[in-house]
Amino acid sequence: MQKVISGIQQVGIGIPDIYEAWAWYHKYFNMDIPAFDDAGWAELMLPYTGNKPQERHAILALNMKGGGGFEIWQYKSRTPQNASFDIKLGDLGIFAVKIKAENVEKAFKQFKDENLDVLGEISIDQRGKKFFFVKDPYGNIFQLVENNQWFTKNHANIGGADGVILGVSDIEKSMEFYANLFDYDTVLYDSNGKFDDFSALPGGEESFRRVLLTHSEPRKGPFSKLFGSSTIELVQRTSGSSNKIYKDRMWGDLGFIHLCFDVGGMNIFREECKAAGHAFTVDSRRPNGVEEEVFDMGEASGDFAYVEDPDGTLIELVEAHRIPLLKKIGWYLNLNKRDRSKALPNWMVRMLALKRVKEVKP
Repeated sequence: MQKVISGIQQVGIGIPDIYEAWAWYHKYFNMDIPAFDDAGWAELMLPYTGNKPQERHAILALNMKGGGGFEIWQYKSRTPQNASFDIKLGDLGIFAVKIKAENVEKAFKQFKDENLDVLGEISIDQRGKKFFFVKDPYGNIFQLVENNQWFTKNHANIGGADGVILGVSDIEKSMEFYANLFDYDTVLYDSNGKFDDFSALPGGEESFRRVLLTHSEPRKGPFSKLFGSSTIELVQRTSGSSNKIYKDRMWGDLGFIHLCFDVGGMNIFREECKAAGHAFTVDSRRPNGVEEEVFDMGEASGDFAYVEDPDGTLIELVEAHRIPLLKKIGWYLNLNKRDRSKALPNWMVRMLALKRVKEVKP
């Protein structure tokens, strides 16, 4: 099997109340397709959960307009902790999630009219794309970015995740990591200084180097058309020091806990990451390497692994084996029987829309 990256599958978000959070993301970001909704135990994340299994509840919510989803994650065996300091732009880790927007002005007006915590005004990035920032009820920051690439053209104005803003300590090392392992090999802009479009963000008045990366080749794989292209913006503070966003906290605590890629060829990733000096820190594959379904998230199953970027930000890799399409009639998609380098037919991916939830009650 060859190495395949379908795209950003999801960003993990640790929150204090899973259905309250999903209701908000459903209403404002159209995250209305639950790929899974599963309660259980995180038994393999021991390096990041105090060396013992933790009870959790997770929902993977998708937006069929296109883009990555959210893995909304809540501890059940402990109270999730917030950072002990005010997180600022340039702190190490996922600072914000980029969200696709068809009409930025329309989204801005809607959010202002509904008294959401909008940060600043509409700005234009160095590519000429309009954007603005907004906070969710838990203090997580999202950047609504103009986009015209969609899997489904529907009435919704806002799509899924387009990428992330990552605080890093050494941009050159981070550029090498994301280019070599995840094919973010194209620089869309690379600038130094103080930036007006950062001024509304916590710590945004500082000086930074910022680099926006994307991939030169279209993504491949079963869900590549749904997830689409993506970007990663690396931000290095050039004045003052930076904190690790998850310093002295656990994976799953409040905030953006990981960036997840949908992949094929997990064994190839395992060897490439090890050779690059970033060996898997969590690996769901059995020690004997037997091909089997090694994790089970309710109705879905497959392989997963974690690797740390140069600053310890957690990157999840998921190789799905089985995905439910029509559970009522027992129709599951077995990806192990398909060529993972090829996109699924659009009609098949759209079958996920049958799982759409019209309303989430907190």
